[in-house]
Amino acid sequence: MKKVLIAIDYNPNSEPVVNQGYELAQLMGAEVCLFHVLSDTRYYNMQFQPFMGYEGYAFPVDYKIQEEYINVAKDYLEKTAQHLNKENVSTYLAEGDTARKILEYAEEWQADVIVMGTHSHSTLEKLFLGTVASSVLERTKIPVYMIPIKT
Repeated sequence: MKKVLIAIDYNPNSEPVVNQGYELAQLMGAEVCLFHVLSDTRYYNMQFQPFMGYEGYAFPVDYKIQEEYINVAKDYLEKTAQHLNKENVSTYLAEGDTARKILEYAEEWQADVIVMGTHSHSTLEKLFLGTVASSVLERTKIPVYMIPIKT
């Protein structure tokens, strides 16, 4: 296994996913790609405590300017890569349906494993809404390494 795709969302709980995914890649001597999907733009205006070197933004983002969302997401990926402070870490930003984009890029990039977090949602919520993790698991041909995240 030589390629590890680490799928992260815009949330401080992504830090254990990044760290554990990177540890897995190191054990395998694999290349890493930090992957993020720009799909639900409301998270880019949320104020979190700094995490992985990412400070966030103190000003409101104009929801009419898609380019600003892209810049914020790219900055997030760059800061996360800097957090790892290692070579062999690339980043990729996609736009659209999260599960579909993860699957498409994992295949295109020829990932050997997909690393992603699983958020703790209620059973009822999973039944009606589904989750990105379950959607990826249902449709992937690539092994998936899940990191449980408590939200």
